[in-house]
Amino acid sequence: MSLLAVCLLILCGCATLPPGTKRDPRDPWERVNRTSYKFNDVLDKAILRPVARGYAKTPQPVQRSVHNFFDNLDYPVTIVNDLLQGQIKPFFSDIARLVLNTTIGIGGLFDPASSAGLDKNNRDFGQTLGKWGVPPGPYIVVPILGPYTVRDGIGAGTVDTFANPRTYTKWQVNLSLYAIRQVDRRARLLPLDATLDSAYDPYAFIRNAYLQQRQFMIGGSASKSEEEQEEKLLEEAGEEEGTPKGTPPPPKQSPPSQQPPPQEPPPPQEPPPPQGAAAPPPSSAPTDETPPAAVPAGQALATETSDSLL
Repeated sequence: MSLLAVCLLILCGCATLPPGTKRDPRDPWERVNRTSYKFNDVLDKAILRPVARGYAKTPQPVQRSVHNFFDNLDYPVTIVNDLLQGQIKPFFSDIARLVLNTTIGIGGLFDPASSAGLDKNNRDFGQTLGKWGVPPGPYIVVPILGPYTVRDGIGAGTVDTFANPRTYTKWQVNLSLYAIRQVDRRARLLPLDATLDSAYDPYAFIRNAYLQQRQFMIGGSASKSEEEQEEKLLEEAGEEEGTPKGTPPPPKQSPPSQQPPPQEPPPPQEPPPPQGAAAPPPSSAPTDETPPAAVPAGQALATETSDSLL
């Protein structure tokens, strides 16, 4: 531990914020956290990443079996937190999943529970505390262990530790299992190395990704429903915007129906009066009251234009 402390003190002087970056209120200990992150990054590039790349070259069935084994070994943590969160149905389903994979799955090397329709859950005590309303607290990067919040760190060091069967093995076995577990996890993150290396601020990239993932684990269902509600509202708004566009045509069609009356049926009747005598023309002037009929037609057009403007 003294060597670790010396390394951290050496790196602490190099931990500076990138130019132009603003402090995140979720990360008040950013300078110390960046020191821990640099230390972890050095270990990752020197040891963990090369080992993970070698492990990734093993056959896929081997990697899948190793991953299934550790998921099954750590699954009691999920079951305990099912009960603490009041998830009764998942609690019994996860117990059945653990029993099935441990027996038929040969110690968890295979996953017959998923084929049987038993869902796989992922819960921890940090998530449980969040469900109980405990705030996350500041973001913190622990040397070797990685990123946490204060709430998640307390959860990982208390209930999750005592619920994990590895805790009750010899420390040599526990440490070996932990190392293999980390190599398996790191191998699954290898495709993200290019994205992380190209990021302007890898530390902020990991911090934001971690905090968003933890927030989703605590309130993911609620955020989903909100997004669905927003989509529904947008669809309804689109439908409402489309209905007024379809409704104006009927009123526009109604005034044209009023136009046929003033289509001047008298003009075809005008030729007979001049053939009869010259007196009919003056009589036609008073009798032909078509111009007043034409005036309302103009008024109807004006009302149509005003309605269209409205």
